[in-house]
Amino acid sequence: MTTQRVLWHVTMSLDGFIAGPRHEMDWMPDNEAENPVVPAVIASVGAVLCGRNTWDLVEGPRERDGAGAVYGGQFDGPVFVMTHRPEPGGPYLSGDLKTAVGTALAAAGGRDLLLIGAGLARTCVAAGLVDRLVVHVAPILLGEGVRLYEAVDRAPLRLVEESRAGQYVNLEYNF
Repeated sequence: MTTQRVLWHVTMSLDGFIAGPRHEMDWMPDNEAENPVVPAVIASVGAVLCGRNTWDLVEGPRERDGAGAVYGGQFDGPVFVMTHRPEPGGPYLSGDLKTAVGTALAAAGGRDLLLIGAGLARTCVAAGLVDRLVVHVAPILLGEGVRLYEAVDRAPLRLVEESRAGQYVNLEYNF
């Protein structure tokens, strides 16, 4: 029996960036499906909780309900947006972070909750709400951009799985 988890799944450059300086993702691989870890993660996810900045930059403008936007349409499930600026008719959650995570976990139907957005994920890490971090290390040096983790507090991890897929290294950690 598997246990439901809060999951942060991300691709990172070798120098520690998960997005470019203007949050661009054009350096990301087109062939993530060739990495066997990716479809396994997608299959484990029952709901998504996205940060508002990421929603506005990537997901929201295309499809306000999130349908078809996560994993290029490979994920089909509820998508929530954590925000201080909710709008009527959208998939927005606001207020207490722990309550929002609980709402999204309940919607996941016993499957994992995926966090999208560095700010949201970092805040969840600081609050002790993240169970697992899955990182694909890409063979590229970006030099600047959005770092995987920036915080005053340390977040110890325990490596539970490592693998390779072509030039990518997959690292899976528990908090």
